[in-house]
Amino acid sequence: MAVGLLDGLNKQQHEAVTAVEGPVLVLAGPGSGKTRVLTHRIAYLIREIGAYPGGIVAVTFTNKAAGEMRARVEGLLGGRLSGLQIGTFHAICARLLRREAQHTRHRADYLIYDTDDQIALITQTLNELNLDTKKYRPRQVLDRISGAKNELIPPEQYQATGYMGEIVRRAYERYQELLVASNARDFDDLLMDTAILMRENDEVREKYQRFFEYLLVDEFQDTNMAQYELVKILAKPQENVFVVGDEDQAIYGFRGADYRNVLQFRRDFPHAKVILLEQNYRSTQIVLDAARAVIDKNSHRTPKALFTDQIGGAPVSVFEAYSEADEAEYVIERIHELRKKERLDYRDFAVMYRTNAQSRALEEAFVRNNVPYRLVGGVGFYKRREVRDLLAYLRLVNNPDDMVSFTRIVNVPKRGIGKKTVEDFQRWALKRRYNIGQALDALANGEVSPLNAGAVKKLTDFNSLLVGWRTLAEAGNLAALIEDIIVKIGFTLHLHETSDRPEEAIERQENVNELRALMMKEPEKPLGEFLEDVSLVADVDSLANDENTTTLLTLHAAKGLEFPVVFITGLEEGLLPHLRAMDEPEDMAEERRLLYVGLTRARSHLLLSYAFRRMTYGDSSPGIASRFLADIPARLLQGTSAGLSSRRDYQTYQETIRWEKETGWTDDVSPEVDEARARIRGQIQRFSAQLPLRFKSGRRVYHNHFGEGVVIESRPVGSDEEVTVSFKVHGIKRLTGSFLALLDE
Repeated sequence: MAVGLLDGLNKQQHEAVTAVEGPVLVLAGPGSGKTRVLTHRIAYLIREIGAYPGGIVAVTFTNKAAGEMRARVEGLLGGRLSGLQIGTFHAICARLLRREAQHTRHRADYLIYDTDDQIALITQTLNELNLDTKKYRPRQVLDRISGAKNELIPPEQYQATGYMGEIVRRAYERYQELLVASNARDFDDLLMDTAILMRENDEVREKYQRFFEYLLVDEFQDTNMAQYELVKILAKPQENVFVVGDEDQAIYGFRGADYRNVLQFRRDFPHAKVILLEQNYRSTQIVLDAARAVIDKNSHRTPKALFTDQIGGAPVSVFEAYSEADEAEYVIERIHELRKKERLDYRDFAVMYRTNAQSRALEEAFVRNNVPYRLVGGVGFYKRREVRDLLAYLRLVNNPDDMVSFTRIVNVPKRGIGKKTVEDFQRWALKRRYNIGQALDALANGEVSPLNAGAVKKLTDFNSLLVGWRTLAEAGNLAALIEDIIVKIGFTLHLHETSDRPEEAIERQENVNELRALMMKEPEKPLGEFLEDVSLVADVDSLANDENTTTLLTLHAAKGLEFPVVFITGLEEGLLPHLRAMDEPEDMAEERRLLYVGLTRARSHLLLSYAFRRMTYGDSSPGIASRFLADIPARLLQGTSAGLSSRRDYQTYQETIRWEKETGWTDDVSPEVDEARARIRGQIQRFSAQLPLRFKSGRRVYHNHFGEGVVIESRPVGSDEEVTVSFKVHGIKRLTGSFLALLDE
């Protein structure tokens, strides 16, 4: 037996680590030690079973998780492991596609386009097709294309339904042509191309089925159709596949993830061993009981009874504020109070919310009270303009056909190459069936074009720079390459000329210096490999909080994190659950899972809050306590109303909720608590009935997709309205009011 590998594991963890043959499904509740199970299982396979590390593939959902998993496995085995593959689906597929490039339409040095690149390319696609980008918004078209790719539907198999479907079909076809012409793939292509290659090429499929002897997948509930198809293909024929997931933590449905893959796994592998990890090592029992009360309302899930050795704990605090500003002040007050009482640091606190817009009031309160904080979801390092500009230069050096990068930096810094020149050049290249690199070389070789002599000179000078940098790149010195680019294009001067303030220029220069430092760490790394690493970095990979600051983040961004103290703000109808989820049971179930994820981030203190009134879209609207609050047993709760009766406008507020008396909480449910819980359930109907309707019957409205229509009826839903409209062309539709514009105002 491997010394140390099985020590300290509970019975279920031990079973999961040692069940090495055949399919295994581990349903792991939050904080139940699933990463420990995964890492110990990999180490067990290598040390005890004698598995070759190169035949083990472990799939995670972030690069950060992959790095941590590798470090822990190597720590268990006492040294670095060569061959062991731990990475995201996208990273593993990216490497495989480069290795098997001869079987695809792309060269091995293809680029990976991120979201911004995709938006730029789909915008160019729509413009080429003479489609109005205001009417057919690039992001919406891209979402439809992404959905098709996630379902493994290439453009030639895309079936258009309706006029919009035909628009998407044409855009999808041209968008994919432009990707191939640029020798680029988007993130969805990495999955789709790999899955289709495996499905259609027997030689490649059988090669990797033999090579990948053991397959492990983390966060299985977050897989989409393409990812699950890959899992099924690679698991054959030995079926040594080990997946870890939890239907209750599936919160990325909007990205195409399908938690039903957990159920489908049981059908596709009917003899799979199913193991439940229910012992929690993070939270108090009170936190777990509150979370369970919320999630137990969902159907289509495996019931789990989370338990912990941490008996008791502080009750869940519920606070009703008068407004979002008062709610933010409450958060500040409790942070000060708990820091003093529990001797906590600022980094021990997290404030969570459903939508990014909710952070404004919180940020203002933190600044006003000099409480240090960091906002997760700000502009990431690789998204900053100056960094993206330099990366575009590097990408064009690496791939002469990269149309998106060429368009971005051909006139950055300004070199007198205007938009019309670029459009004329691209039109000529398209007519001549040239890629960008071929077209630039043709100009340099004197080929006749519709461009004037000045434009040709500027483009050929630009191409000369690229040729020189490619020579530098081939010499294998990233540090020298980035330095030469910065100097020759005058990038430092450009930063100062395009910054509004000297401080901004300094900050942007610091970002450039950070990129320099990054490239100096491994100066001999091939440029293409460096660019792939950069492309595959996700925002969540940089969430480590090394500074003593409180974390502000959305509930979606909270996945995988934990804090001693967690605030969840904005627990109101229309926010959590979100307005868009009100009419769809499946969407409502995901809202419940989202709250469950937030609740289970807390170790010892969980504080929930909502506001009586909240500013929404410029209007102050009555808030309705979330229905989810009423699901939590009163014995777990403690709290009072805002206590702001000294304010004149608050005096008009008659509905106050007192969850428990100030003296504390008990297991007995008082009549006062019963009344409060009943009031929450009743508020939804009562306040909705009082809201004035903006979209009255007979009024003319306009919708971006459906055009003009006439309102048939409307009813309030949270702070918005559900409007039934008769459209001239598209018939009767039921829509959210915020997506409609009144034409007769």
